[in-house]
Amino acid sequence: MWPASPDRGGALHGVKVVDLTRVLAGPLCTQFLSDHGADVIKVEPPTGDETRQLGPPFDSRGEAAYYGSLNRGKRGIALDMGQQAARDVLHRLLADADVLVENFLPGTMERWGLGFEDVLSKQYPRLVYCNISGFGPDGPLGRLPGYDAVLQAMCGLMSVNGDAASGPTRLGVPMVDHLTGYVALSSILMALHARHRTGTGQRVEASLFDTAISMLLPHAANWMASGKTPGLLGSAHPNIAPYDKYQAADGWVFIGILNDGQFRRFCAHIGQADLATDERFATNPQRVINRQALRARIEPALAMQPVAVLSDGLMRIGVPAGPVNDVAQAIGQPHAQHRQMVIERGAYRGIRSPAVMHGTPAQAGDAPPLFAQHTTDILRGLGLNEQEIEALVSTGAAPSQR
Repeated sequence: MWPASPDRGGALHGVKVVDLTRVLAGPLCTQFLSDHGADVIKVEPPTGDETRQLGPPFDSRGEAAYYGSLNRGKRGIALDMGQQAARDVLHRLLADADVLVENFLPGTMERWGLGFEDVLSKQYPRLVYCNISGFGPDGPLGRLPGYDAVLQAMCGLMSVNGDAASGPTRLGVPMVDHLTGYVALSSILMALHARHRTGTGQRVEASLFDTAISMLLPHAANWMASGKTPGLLGSAHPNIAPYDKYQAADGWVFIGILNDGQFRRFCAHIGQADLATDERFATNPQRVINRQALRARIEPALAMQPVAVLSDGLMRIGVPAGPVNDVAQAIGQPHAQHRQMVIERGAYRGIRSPAVMHGTPAQAGDAPPLFAQHTTDILRGLGLNEQEIEALVSTGAAPSQR
């Protein structure tokens, strides 16, 4: 047994995770597991996780901020899986692990003699094995590499994001990667729950392709029902109006009106009560059909009010509205502070996991590990002696900390 990580409690205390993932979706998934108490061992290749170099900016340790946002609370070791000695170490790690997560190209683990069906499920029948990939293991695109923005393009997300001036536009955050990480997380937790009943683990998959296609709501449903291919709407909603950003006196405000009662209150608040009785705008279907005429009527009234006054006033009467904040404004707003969204651990700062557990609260761990930071401690905990550890380091099977 390797030394146990500090007892941070949490819903997943006692769950042990071997994390072979890099970049975003996989590390996000395993960071969430760590935040909620799992003991996560991050296993990197000799070249390290690519996100260590995705900067600037870099932190005081020389690590990219990108890497730091996805790997807190883990312990780190590097293994050259091309060497049998490194694969032997992985088997030791798996001896009492609950979960293995990897995001290699499908077929890689099989080439190393570590396939789930043929090897791992037989040696470790309680193991939950999660593979994260671009397109899954088979089919016309199976086993090909995939990245967030490429999947946004291929799966139609860019086609409904942007406006006539910008053309199809990548979402400003890697949403496909993010949601795939949560799909992987959900699948792992469901498999662990099933294991309580059956006593055995299983293999689960999360692919960027499946995730991206699933994000086409409501656009796919609209196309299936109407036969009309959705297009660019900027910040507007295809099925709701007014649901868009508008220029106020000192910036942009987003207004989201879902029902007729909200629309009536909105019209009265901006001094345009007659709009609510205009047959072109009285119901949401009519407002969607006549969205341009509606926009022309409300824009002048909105442009006369400051963002803060307008959004606060609308929210107070039950009409969802908010300022279009930049990143600094979003993190700095009082409610983000009240919700304790920022984690600080010495020099480390990050965004907490969004799940709030009142009975078994999350407790974020230490700063993300430096490359191979915990190699010696982990190997000693697996029962290796100093001579065996030195052999692994000197041959590069378990590269030492840089």
